[in-house]
Amino acid sequence: MTVETKVWGDGYIQVKIPLPFSLKWVNSYLIPEEGGGYTLIDPGLHTDEALQSWDEAFLNHGITIEQIKRIIVTHQHPDHYGLAGHFQDRTGAPVYISERSHGYTRRLWGESSTYSEELRAHFAIHGMPDELTLAIKNNLDGFVRQVSPQPDVTYLNPGDTIRLGGYEWQMIDAPGHAFGQLCFYEPSLEYMICGDQVLPHITPNIAFNPGEEEDPLGCFLGSLDELYAYKVKLAFPGHREPFDDFAGRIVEIKQHHERRLQKMWEMLREPSSAFELCEHLFGGHLRTNPHNLRFAMSETVAHLHYLEKRGKVIRTGTADTVMFRTVE
Repeated sequence: MTVETKVWGDGYIQVKIPLPFSLKWVNSYLIPEEGGGYTLIDPGLHTDEALQSWDEAFLNHGITIEQIKRIIVTHQHPDHYGLAGHFQDRTGAPVYISERSHGYTRRLWGESSTYSEELRAHFAIHGMPDELTLAIKNNLDGFVRQVSPQPDVTYLNPGDTIRLGGYEWQMIDAPGHAFGQLCFYEPSLEYMICGDQVLPHITPNIAFNPGEEEDPLGCFLGSLDELYAYKVKLAFPGHREPFDDFAGRIVEIKQHHERRLQKMWEMLREPSSAFELCEHLFGGHLRTNPHNLRFAMSETVAHLHYLEKRGKVIRTGTADTVMFRTVE
């Protein structure tokens, strides 16, 4: 196995840590620090392949694991957070994450977590068959070992600054894809570490979580409007390659969601469940891929929630089987 790495301006090392699903890899970044050593951003999922990739990356760049002095997690999703506790155990380095992101890790993977059952019930009332909700529950439960051990964390606060690689970076709240996610902006370099909020070539998943009243798509689009105002020369995303047209990519992502919302509104002239709509939008082939089906279903519900909050669609059916239809 050969891990791909690339050195960017100021010696920032991009490390492509492999993932066992369709995204293929997550971008981890090693930022050299003034006093020696490195800050590690988003270490990846805890798998044997990921650990082998890290060993190879360290060897190729002449880095020892003891040089990892600090670990920053942009948000709580397992492909970003999973190895944080492992690296903390091996190095003693502090792990930094926002308080809200950390709250999600406890909800998802805490000892008394009921989240996978909550999600199963949530998908069921939106029309998903039992055998598929069970497959999704089992897939989600499988992530527990891939985020273990859990780290002790120190909280980062949006609106504050953090010294990183010799510069002062602004920490920006970036909700929607993950509530609690932080982007990091350095104004003199015009660099943006953007996690999964703005990605080239693919659109970030926007998921509605059971038990919440917030509007993830509305929050996401509002966050994109805020980020559009930043002058960015180079953006470091969580997936795909670093890129320069940050503002242009924000426009493209917003246009994607506008088209999706319009298409869904038109499809709902005939009442439909979220699951029926999900299969129309993303295809029935996802029935064999519980990981991607969870993403597709969560995104479908998030879009429906957005339309519902704005009076574009209404709920019909019963409390046990929710349906939606267009408001003309």
